[in-house]
Amino acid sequence: MVLGWLIRGCDQMAIDEIFGETRPVLAPTKSALYVWGYNQSGQTGRKCEEQNLRIPKQLPPDLFGCPAGANSRWLDVACGREHTAAVASDGSLFTWGANEFGQLGDGTETGRKHPKKVKLLQNERVISVSCGAHCTAAIAEARENDGTISSRRLWVWGQNQGSNYPRLFWGAFSPDTVIRQVSCGAVHVVTLSEDGLLQAWGYNEYGQLGRGVTCEGLQKARVINAYAKFLDEPPELVKITQVSCGEYHSAAISEDGEVYTWGLGNMGQLGHYSLQSDDKELIPRRVVALNEIFVKDVASGGVHTCAVTTEGALYAWEVVNLVN
Repeated sequence: MVLGWLIRGCDQMAIDEIFGETRPVLAPTKSALYVWGYNQSGQTGRKCEEQNLRIPKQLPPDLFGCPAGANSRWLDVACGREHTAAVASDGSLFTWGANEFGQLGDGTETGRKHPKKVKLLQNERVISVSCGAHCTAAIAEARENDGTISSRRLWVWGQNQGSNYPRLFWGAFSPDTVIRQVSCGAVHVVTLSEDGLLQAWGYNEYGQLGRGVTCEGLQKARVINAYAKFLDEPPELVKITQVSCGEYHSAAISEDGEVYTWGLGNMGQLGHYSLQSDDKELIPRRVVALNEIFVKDVASGGVHTCAVTTEGALYAWEVVNLVN
């Protein structure tokens, strides 16, 4: 049994009271995709006229070219504003839904209500995928590698990414950099290297790129090299192990299990008692409310953030006045 607490503002409640007793989860030999919610652009992949699916429905294997009952398994799935992407166990990437900015990666701007493989990545084994509002990013490794190619490379496409097709993107990283993770916000993207460095690019009107300033227009990729561990001390470089982008804010975990957040904080999504720049934090700042708590996972929603500790506790924060 895993015991923990859900904290939202000043309310606490045992996780087991919400979810019931937790049980060990075995890695499945088969898995399925379930979809629900808004369906205006066909982002649920269901062949129906309903604009809203209120109950989760399974997407049949034959929708992805697999015979019924096939031993299929899914490695990752991501949702954008109105498009979806999923990674199959063979490394294939499927996309469907809205495509007005080329976020499906098929070279067009025509939406599609059924999943289809991203052909340009057929020579790659996709490992993970992230969807922004109107863009997509995937980490993949070449199926054939003579050792001269980085084992994990980043591909980007869609809004503000320079192409309707997947294209290799290094940004401020060198071409031999191994990419560990990528996360897309509404109009910004953050990538994590295996060495624990973050680089960010996109729009920065709310400081979501962590550069210490706000600026207008599309910004090139730059490594984030200043983290505010203590407000009364100079910022320092921190090794990062995970990152997650919300709509206009970002969150990251350091190797010491500390959570750093930056960007827009008007709804309490940064988890700070007060903000250093009106309703924003312009560089990554440590969430002191989680002091001496080792966090292993963080997830950013549109205007809220959640974190899971190594002991199985769940923390959440959003539109809460932490001063009170």
